[in-house]
Amino acid sequence: MTEKTIEDDVVDDLLSPQKIQLLSWLYLLMLTVGSWIIFSWSFAWPVLAGGIISILSFRVSHKDVVGFLESMTTVQEGESEKKEIKKRKFGLIIKFWFRILIIGIVLLVIIKSHKISRDNIIGLLLGLSTVVFTVTFTALGVARHYFFSGRR
Repeated sequence: MTEKTIEDDVVDDLLSPQKIQLLSWLYLLMLTVGSWIIFSWSFAWPVLAGGIISILSFRVSHKDVVGFLESMTTVQEGESEKKEIKKRKFGLIIKFWFRILIIGIVLLVIIKSHKISRDNIIGLLLGLSTVVFTVTFTALGVARHYFFSGRR
């Protein structure tokens, strides 16, 4: 068995969902302020709205997946347990699609109510990409740490 190093702790810390959520809020703040300064508030507010939707969705998704995985550790390998696993998987999938439906409805209401003009849809998409940016930047940071720390 290998011993866990300080570098492993750094990588684990960078990849924690809590850290990703915190970094997502930080990136959202930077994106919103940058959009406000470079463009206008009418462009920055859709960035903010999209980012909030994205981060909250990530948070709920994380909570659902962790709950599902924790419930799986208590299940034994029997015929009735396999049915229970299928039922839990189905429940997780239903929750996922329900969350996507809710996000779609919220976005539709925001766009149809003209809270976001058609010209500022790009800002909304930028905000919705906040978690994607966070995960990408975090993964690049971990790769950089791995390749440049002499651990290859």
